[in-house]
Amino acid sequence: MTADRIAATYHAQLARRRAYGTVLWAIFAALLVAGFDMANRRNAGGFLQGLPSVLDYPDALISEAWQKAGALPGHMWRALPSLVETLNIAAASTLLGAIGGGIMALLATPGLAPWPRLVPLFRRLLDIARAIPELVIALVLIFVLGGGPVPAVIAISFHTVGALGKLFSEVAENASLKPVEGLESVGASWPQRIWFGVIPQVAPNWASYMMLRFEINIRASAILGFVGAGGIGYELRNAISWGQGRYDAAMAIFLMLFVTIVLFDQLTSVARNRLVRGQEHGEKGGRI
Repeated sequence: MTADRIAATYHAQLARRRAYGTVLWAIFAALLVAGFDMANRRNAGGFLQGLPSVLDYPDALISEAWQKAGALPGHMWRALPSLVETLNIAAASTLLGAIGGGIMALLATPGLAPWPRLVPLFRRLLDIARAIPELVIALVLIFVLGGGPVPAVIAISFHTVGALGKLFSEVAENASLKPVEGLESVGASWPQRIWFGVIPQVAPNWASYMMLRFEINIRASAILGFVGAGGIGYELRNAISWGQGRYDAAMAIFLMLFVTIVLFDQLTSVARNRLVRGQEHGEKGGRI
C-alpha cells in the first residue's frame, strides 16, 4: 500500500468521524431544543415571558433586608441553633458515609477484596447508592419516620457511601500490594493486612475526600431542610414562605449559610493541601 493510499484512507476515516460527530451534536441540539420547548409550554407562565422579572425577587429581598439591617443580627442569633443542627447532620452523615464507603471500597477493589468474585456486586451496590438522590431518600424516610434530622442523616449517609466508596476504591487500586503480600506471607488475616498494609497508604487521600464530602453534605443538609428534615433549611423555608415582611429573616439565613460554607471550604482546603503535601514528602523520603 502506497503512502498516498494510506493518507487517503486516513483522511476518509477522519472525515467519517467528523461527520458522525456532527450528526450526534445535531441530534443532541435538537433534543435540547425540543426538551426546552416542551418544558416551556408546560410551565405555568413561560420562560421567555418571565425572563424580564427574574431579578424581581432578589431585588425585593435585598431592599427589605437593607431597610431592616439592624434586625439581621437578631435573626442570625435565633437561627444559630438550626445552623448547628445542620452542621451536626452533615458531620454525622459524613462520618457514617466514610465508614460505610471505606468498607465497601475495600470489598469492591480488585486485589484487596476478600471475595474477588463479589467485586462486581459491591461495585453495582455503590452505583445504586450514588444514583439515588438524597432528596428522594429523605422524602421516603420522612413519610415513614416523620420530620427531623434522623431522615436527613440516613439519606445523606446512604448517598455518601456511594460517592466516597467510588473515590476510596480508586485510591485503594493505586496502593502498593507489597506490604499486603508481605503481611500475608507471615500469616496475617485480611483485616490485619488491610489495617497495616493499605490504610497507612490511603489514609491521607481518604481524609481529603472525606473533608471535601463534608462541604457537599453541608449544602445537602440545608437543602433537605426544605422538605422537613430540620436544620437551617427548615428555617429558611419558613422565612421565605411568609413572603414580604420577613425577607430580612431570609436574608440573614442566606448570609449565615454563605459565610459557613465559605469558612468550611477554606478550612478544609488548607487541611487537604497539607495532607496531600505531607503524603508527597513522605513518598519522596521513602524513595530517598
